[in-house]
Amino acid sequence: MKTEYQKCLDGEFFNGSDKELADMTLRTKRLLVKLNTLDYADAEQKERILRDIFGHLGNHVYVDIDFHCEYGKNIFIGNKVIINMNCTFVDNNRIEIGNNVLIASNVQIYTATHPTKAVERIVQDWDKNSGRSYCNTYALPVKISDNSWIGGGSIILPGVTIGENSVIGAGSVVTRSIPENSIAVGNPCRVIKSI
Repeated sequence: MKTEYQKCLDGEFFNGSDKELADMTLRTKRLLVKLNTLDYADAEQKERILRDIFGHLGNHVYVDIDFHCEYGKNIFIGNKVIINMNCTFVDNNRIEIGNNVLIASNVQIYTATHPTKAVERIVQDWDKNSGRSYCNTYALPVKISDNSWIGGGSIILPGVTIGENSVIGAGSVVTRSIPENSIAVGNPCRVIKSI
């Protein structure tokens, strides 16, 4: 039988109130408090905390504060990456960030989502003592490929891949995958130019 964590990674409905998931979240939130209150100049301790949080942290990675995520262990970051201030990564599924990636301030990356129909989204026989979440949630992976630049305030939704060398304009809401060598902007985000 699959664990709730495995269901997250498989894109199936999972119980967000599951103890294993709650324990992972609690551990990560405690590490994030340390990270976000650490002396800004303490690069060595900052790197240790980031390595404890993330599934993989490459070399020459800069993550500014405040940074927020869910489990942390589903975030895989390549080499020479900048993640600017106030970013939020909801990593119920895998978030893969390639090499030479720039992520501007206030970027949000979501892997978790819910059905759009209320009858599918709300657990109909929910009971507060059931140990189960009252809504159905599933998660899809996000990939940001090598040499990409994600503009400030952009939102990347579940299941999206940003192709190599692509640029996402500030404030964009990326609802679908963007091909490589593209400049894409808007809400919903659309390719406006090939590089």
